[in-house]
Amino acid sequence: MDKFRMIFQFLQSNQESFMNGICGIMALASAQMYSAFDFNCPCLPRYNLAYGLGILLVPPFILFLLGFVLNNNISMLAEEWRRPQGQRGKDPAVLRYMFCSMAQRAMIAPAVWVSVTLLDGKCITCAFCTSVPVETLGNASHPGLSQGEMERVLARIPCKEIYDGQELIANEVAIRYLRCISQALGWCFVLLMTMLAFLVRSLRPCFTQAAFLKSRYWSHYIDIERKLFDETCAEHARSFAKVCIQQFFEGMRTDLAAARCHPPRKAPADVGEAAEKLLGITDQRTMNTALKSWHRCKPPLHLHPPALPSSNGWAGEEKPPVHPAVPRREMVAYYSRV
Repeated sequence: MDKFRMIFQFLQSNQESFMNGICGIMALASAQMYSAFDFNCPCLPRYNLAYGLGILLVPPFILFLLGFVLNNNISMLAEEWRRPQGQRGKDPAVLRYMFCSMAQRAMIAPAVWVSVTLLDGKCITCAFCTSVPVETLGNASHPGLSQGEMERVLARIPCKEIYDGQELIANEVAIRYLRCISQALGWCFVLLMTMLAFLVRSLRPCFTQAAFLKSRYWSHYIDIERKLFDETCAEHARSFAKVCIQQFFEGMRTDLAAARCHPPRKAPADVGEAAEKLLGITDQRTMNTALKSWHRCKPPLHLHPPALPSSNGWAGEEKPPVHPAVPRREMVAYYSRV
């Protein structure tokens, strides 16, 4: 159990590397899925285009959504985008940086799928077999075929076992022609994705270095703040549950001791330590108020001097003057008043 806990802590501390690994695994999985996929073109004029483009575009869209679902920061981004303004402002540049970072990772697996599909050529052959230039590659003067019959014959090009239009155009010629176009599109797509990744990863920080560093810093801050808040809430909940359970059993033992005339025992020391960790929040209503306040009006990103009391703005206390230029007499008057 300790080994699994260490692995989980390592993944949490190296979340960016972990997400990059997940995206790489999804990319390899997408390539394996396509290689194991049994491609069966319907070989019908009205269905070839829909089937071919569906295999080319629908799985990448699903993989793109899965890339967002597997990213733990999507909930943090949605929460930061939808939360009220409160005492802390929201920077759209930080939200854009977080979304672009997640989108870059989520695009890896769809890009691999589209690249492999285009380089293989089956989807393009199935989708556009009815658009083969018969005038250039075949016998356009073949007698006895109307336009609809010609489309029906051309739609069977991907299905060699049922193709019966060798007199119109050779099956191998049409397949080679469409596969050549598909592979050209595939390599163009790979080149486009590579250049786009280069521009995003390399050139963007060069033009807006200050804004880039600011967005990156505050996106890391939001992530770390959420983790620390969850850890603090878990520790508080553990201490709250320990004290509640101990008080319940202490009450039961007190009743039993009163009935049997036995003196009650003292509470263990660990319960006292747990009570100290509650930080004054010892009932459900106050805890719910604190959680609502954290969502509605997060504390501003301004650290007060440690000698002065601070307030999160939800309990209604009067804030002391914290500016370093405040005279000493005003500070003494303030604390004598409170």
